Amino acid sequence: MPQEPLKICLVSSELTPLAKTGGLADVASALSVFLDHEGHDIRVLIPFYSSIDTSDMDVTPVRYLQNLSIEIGPHQLHYSIDTARLPGTKLVIYLLRCPWLYNRNAIYTSNADEHLRFILLSRAAIEMCQHMGFAPDIFHCNDWHTSLVPLYLKTRYAWDELFRHTRSVLTIHNIGYQGVFSAEILPDLGLQHETGMLHQDDLSHGMINFLKTGVIYADLLTTVSPNYAREILGPEYGMGLQDLLQQRHKSLVGILNGVDFNEWNPAADPLIPHAYDSRRIAGKKKNKLALMKELDLDCSDDMPLIGMVSRLTGQKGLNLVEQVIPQMMMQRRFAMAILGSGESHYEHFFSWLQNRYRDRVCFYRGFNNKLAHMIEAGSDMFLMPSLFEPCGLNQMYSLRYGTVPIVRRTGGLADSVQQFDPSSGKGTGILFNDYNASALGWAINYALDLYPEKTTWRKLMRNGMAMDYSWEQQGQHYVDLFYRLTGK
Repeated sequence: MPQEPLKICLVSSELTPLAKTGGLADVASALSVFLDHEGHDIRVLIPFYSSIDTSDMDVTPVRYLQNLSIEIGPHQLHYSIDTARLPGTKLVIYLLRCPWLYNRNAIYTSNADEHLRFILLSRAAIEMCQHMGFAPDIFHCNDWHTSLVPLYLKTRYAWDELFRHTRSVLTIHNIGYQGVFSAEILPDLGLQHETGMLHQDDLSHGMINFLKTGVIYADLLTTVSPNYAREILGPEYGMGLQDLLQQRHKSLVGILNGVDFNEWNPAADPLIPHAYDSRRIAGKKKNKLALMKELDLDCSDDMPLIGMVSRLTGQKGLNLVEQVIPQMMMQRRFAMAILGSGESHYEHFFSWLQNRYRDRVCFYRGFNNKLAHMIEAGSDMFLMPSLFEPCGLNQMYSLRYGTVPIVRRTGGLADSVQQFDPSSGKGTGILFNDYNASALGWAINYALDLYPEKTTWRKLMRNGMAMDYSWEQQGQHYVDLFYRLTGK
């Protein structure tokens, strides 16, 4: 007997391609599109930031969701909700319009009212459902920005029978960001009679932690890879929440993120010059030569090319790259294509490296989507030596593009890349364990030594290209969890 479709309200601070700073946006978008395609009734709400490009969108005000009023502490806020189709999809989304809070130069700010922006998002999501008469089976919350929803459902909105059977799911995309504010914001939470439900030790130390609140009250916790779900139970990766997470470990599930293979598919990628797949793999070399020509790099056929597309932060293992790559450039013959921006220290390093090795290193500061696709298609190897990586997506793009990932065995990298064994021909990439320069050096040297063995290398490439990390596979895990949680 077919299962009844689920009713889901997904609330997120980011959604690709409208508002994005990291993987949260990609997951919220791709998962929502998948759920919609599978026939579930999903209502997605995000803030209507002034930075959102609406030129290709038909934004329509929802008639009965205009000029609504809400009290948040001493503030009387007015907001409206509009609707539009997510570009490139059939998914209809909802946009929370409140210019006073969302007309800013950036998605996130350090302004004194930052907490208000996401208190409003959380409460407006619940009140939107009330106005619609929409009773979600699942409120799907994402990261600290919407982590108050589970508590609000159990307190301020507990009276509403509409939510009698609603369950809350909180997905932790990166536990390093927790939304910690001064306890002075307490009146703005609107929980005057329920302050005892907040974390009392935090209150006594003058803090309110949004993510911690969600961890306490969500009916189910998920994170973006099975290995990361295990890692955050310990002090090294738990970022201070490990004790709470250990208490709730039976309600914590790791689901590896999926990849949108409509966008990331070398056989049909409009952003690369030559289409190819595992049967027509010669096209990859043509993409490599085109990329090296585009970046003015040495175009020798036998020159291994290592790609990187990354935020330039310490989390990404770039201090190891600093220690290893300059010396290795003197010892080994290979080229690098790097795309990214972030901490000025690392931007200066890659600029220096490019100036030092003009014919072998190109550093593009910033982001360029076409170049990101070209680097995935044209590189022989892709480097991700992360200190920690909740899931990571580029290693999965790389596998599909036949670009061998060199990664540290952590988080989602460990879940999605298997160590290659030349004797058995099994495995999809190169992994190293310890977070130090010698381990990274070993991994890069191992890849460079394997590269000239063309038959072996082609086997390694094809192993990776055969992996299926699509949302059709990964999204079903969410669906199964939601059904179990609701008992439908």
